[in-house]
Amino acid sequence: MNVAENILEKADALFNKYGIRSISMDEIARELGISKKTIYQYFKDKDDMVYQITRNTIEKDKSEFEAAMKQSGNLVSALVQMSKCLRENFNKINPSLIFDVQKYHPQSWSMWMDYKNDFIFNTILNTIEKGKTEGIFRQEINAEILAKFRIEQVQMSFDEKIFPRNKFDFKEVQLALFDHFVHGVLTPKGLKIYDDLTKPKGNA
Repeated sequence: MNVAENILEKADALFNKYGIRSISMDEIARELGISKKTIYQYFKDKDDMVYQITRNTIEKDKSEFEAAMKQSGNLVSALVQMSKCLRENFNKINPSLIFDVQKYHPQSWSMWMDYKNDFIFNTILNTIEKGKTEGIFRQEINAEILAKFRIEQVQMSFDEKIFPRNKFDFKEVQLALFDHFVHGVLTPKGLKIYDDLTKPKGNA
């Protein structure tokens, strides 16, 4: 790992733990045991750091998404793996970090929204459309509406104003919403595959 990567890794950990706005460049330098001047040799300012962290996170998430899709044996499995990736990636993020990016780092927020509304949306959309041709997803559903709904459903579950963490378990909320979603879009054939995938091992 080179110096720039090491700085980004430490900054990412601090931002995720405490939020972006509450962490200064001095604190990042102190945690790394280097001077603030050294940080500025690699990054223009904190906004530049946030942008590069966001870009790296998106590229990592894309790779995980694509790997999960390739490992899926069928389209229902692909949908399950896709939702697992979304759940795990969102669960790593501190809600205050999302708020700070949205409010104080517009370029990074725009990049994140493009990723969500382009890459993730089209991946879900294409899965549903293909599943309809294979008789796994219901023919009458509007794939575009349901793909958008699924993305917002994941994001909604992360909103502490709707599902406060002191009352709801994040994973439980995600699994409940996903189960509700698949029962609304799958045909009996698709539901049979889903039940086989999610049935606890050892059951008949």
